[in-house]
Amino acid sequence: MAMSPSQVPVTVLTGYLGAGKTTLLNRILSEQHGKKYAVIVNEFGELGVDNDLVVNADEEVFEMNNGCICCTVRGDLIRIIEGLMKRKDKFDGILVETTGLADPGPVAQTFFTDDDVKARTRLDAIITVVDAKHFLGQLEQGDEAQEQVAFADVILLNKTDLVSADELKKVEGRIKAINPYARIHKTEKSKIELEAILDKGAFDLKRILEFEPDFLEHGHDHDHEEEVKSLSLTADRPVDPDKFQKWMGALLQIKGPDIFRSKGILAIDGAPRRYVYQGVHMMMDADWGQPWKDGETRSSKLVFIGRNLDGENLKRGFQDCLK
Repeated sequence: MAMSPSQVPVTVLTGYLGAGKTTLLNRILSEQHGKKYAVIVNEFGELGVDNDLVVNADEEVFEMNNGCICCTVRGDLIRIIEGLMKRKDKFDGILVETTGLADPGPVAQTFFTDDDVKARTRLDAIITVVDAKHFLGQLEQGDEAQEQVAFADVILLNKTDLVSADELKKVEGRIKAINPYARIHKTEKSKIELEAILDKGAFDLKRILEFEPDFLEHGHDHDHEEEVKSLSLTADRPVDPDKFQKWMGALLQIKGPDIFRSKGILAIDGAPRRYVYQGVHMMMDADWGQPWKDGETRSSKLVFIGRNLDGENLKRGFQDCLK
């Protein structure tokens, strides 16, 4: 089922203070890249955007000289998005910057909870900018850096010019231990072609096999000493959709705060299409995806990224959903 062309892609941008989000946002706001974005930020003043870029400023919306629109989040995110939809012919996508929020989950959940927002926008990706030089130290300071990596679909591993090859390898290893499913781009000064990260359908499970072709390959339990970890479950027997919905609904009600991301592609008994599932904390969404090809092995894979994951309990619960 293809995405409606009327749905505007939304990218959530997060990252630790000083990682390079501001540099990336400045590029989006100032470059003549041929596309126009509405950028929603916590506080416009924190951006450090050159004032010359602001053509017309009022309380909440700033017009940039390349046609981008900049909004400050002083009101509710849903209200701002609904306001933007009235002028959606002015831009190609929306970028939400989460300065000051350790956890991009509440922003992502907005696109699950509000029917109007869900109908008119689609969450395209959560992008996390990581500071290669300071990331390992940030992990020792608290949960924020871990959580931002755990939520990511795409990671900009930035400031690679400030570390040695060995240090970079170590940082990349720690990132993959927390979240082996995010696509990593190594950058200096957040320099990357915007087409490589925006409007890629990284969050959209209907395009997940295009974005992550190995998603259904044999999974492993990624059990590390880090508090935040990932865990994957696979099954060759078909899944009972009613049992799965009940189990997942109950699981997320109880454990939702600790489960940052959950996603999966399931083989439903007798169904010609994949059943694609996506969750952020306690919110979940599912829909039919691509058809299975003739002769293709119909295996299911379910992924959890979170804190205090009980692997044996999750495995038993998933097994109970199989035919």
